[in-house]
Amino acid sequence: MLSCNICGETVTSEPDMKAHLLIVHMENEVTCPFCKLSGVNYDEMCFHIETAHFEQNELEKNFERINTVQYGTSNSRKDSTLQCRMEVNSSIHSACASNHPKISAQGPPNNGILKHKGFYSENLTESRKFLKDKEKQSDRTKIKGSIYEAMYTPPECPFCGKIEGCSQDMETHVKTEHADLLDTPLEDCNQPLYDCPMCGLICTNYHILQEHVDLHLEESSFGQGMDRVQCSRDLELAQQLQQEEDRKRRSEESRQEMEEFQNLQRQYGLNNSGGYKQQQLRNMEIEVNRGRMHPSEFHRRKADMMESLAIGIDDGKTKTSGIMEALYRYYQNAATDVRRVWLSTVVDHFQSSFGDKGWGCGYRNFQMLLSSLLQNDAYDDCLKGMSVPCIPKIQSMIEDAWKEGFDPQGASQLNNRLQGTKAWIGACEVYTLLTSLRIKCRIIDFHKSTGPLGTHPRLFEWIMSYYSSEREGSPKVLFTSKPPIYLQHQGQETSFSSLYSREDPLKK
Repeated sequence: MLSCNICGETVTSEPDMKAHLLIVHMENEVTCPFCKLSGVNYDEMCFHIETAHFEQNELEKNFERINTVQYGTSNSRKDSTLQCRMEVNSSIHSACASNHPKISAQGPPNNGILKHKGFYSENLTESRKFLKDKEKQSDRTKIKGSIYEAMYTPPECPFCGKIEGCSQDMETHVKTEHADLLDTPLEDCNQPLYDCPMCGLICTNYHILQEHVDLHLEESSFGQGMDRVQCSRDLELAQQLQQEEDRKRRSEESRQEMEEFQNLQRQYGLNNSGGYKQQQLRNMEIEVNRGRMHPSEFHRRKADMMESLAIGIDDGKTKTSGIMEALYRYYQNAATDVRRVWLSTVVDHFQSSFGDKGWGCGYRNFQMLLSSLLQNDAYDDCLKGMSVPCIPKIQSMIEDAWKEGFDPQGASQLNNRLQGTKAWIGACEVYTLLTSLRIKCRIIDFHKSTGPLGTHPRLFEWIMSYYSSEREGSPKVLFTSKPPIYLQHQGQETSFSSLYSREDPLKK
């Protein structure tokens, strides 16, 4: 009795065993695709693959799904892919059959797994490469076809639009159908030739030449028109730039002029920053804060100022009397090098205070001039019962004179307003005020220098003639009956009350 080593079945003879092996185990053999295990039935082989080759089996399934997605859109591509895969699988199985003999059922399956894992990975990689090469070849064929279709277009006649199959047919069509439009006509055509006088183009038809020349003329006129338009635009742009430059220049000049005007307003007290009263209080507060004035002194001076403003008479806090007497004694006794001295009538000196410091010199010189006139009997009729006014009162008196019609030009320059401001006054305003008081006076203008280096010898000659016209041959120091002179020069006013002459006539 013979026993089958695969399934254990017993037979009586060797021919029966061969028939058994051929029928049962060779024709119906189940082989593991990963490790070539055989000799088991179908259920056992499935169990073997799920347990021993789980990772390889999942990879194969994923590979099949990817191929299905990539090649499932075209039936022809699917068929070719399936055929390729069948070829690859058959080649793999044939390689397995030729290179690896069957493993007996008694052999341990783990040895088969270790032995054939690398083999399956290698064959799987080869199959993927084979499929990719097939796909690339198919894609290249399609791309070539699309490129050819995109690049090749049948030629079209440029004159009538007819489409021919090839370029030779199109050339024949143009030469036969449109020979009169070509530069060089056919040799067998006895047509007259017409040359374009502008570009030398040869035409066989006079009307075509006329249209061609008209195109030249239209282009020329269009170009000239464009040139004129461009020139006109350039001129407009230049004018706009010039106007913009002029506007900026005028704007800058206006700005500078406004700044200078504001500086002049601030300098001459016309910037609405307050007048005598406001400045007096502000400066006294500063003195108190600096510790230079006691608060009680502040309140006392404030009360005196308010009283002076109420009655319109200067409080006399800045007045100094006896100036002319002191000058008389000095020149009579001490000044030995002085030959002759002329003094005006008695005059009091008024200096600036906290309220008018920096802008009140014109008002203070008027107070000095008026103090001299009040002590002169010749002016009693005009100044009867009058006292030296305070600065705000002087401003009010000048405004009243303007209202009466005196000096309208000067009034307009100062906006017809002096009270509550720090506006400077000069000889014109003093002349207006004295004239309104019925005092005879005049203005003499020495508007330019009459000597070298900007000196004014003519001015001093006039002053000497003004004071020395009385009592020729009188003593060395002489009190005259002439009031002081209100002298205004650049940025300053001065009271001229005395004149002396040295022994050397050149050193007056």
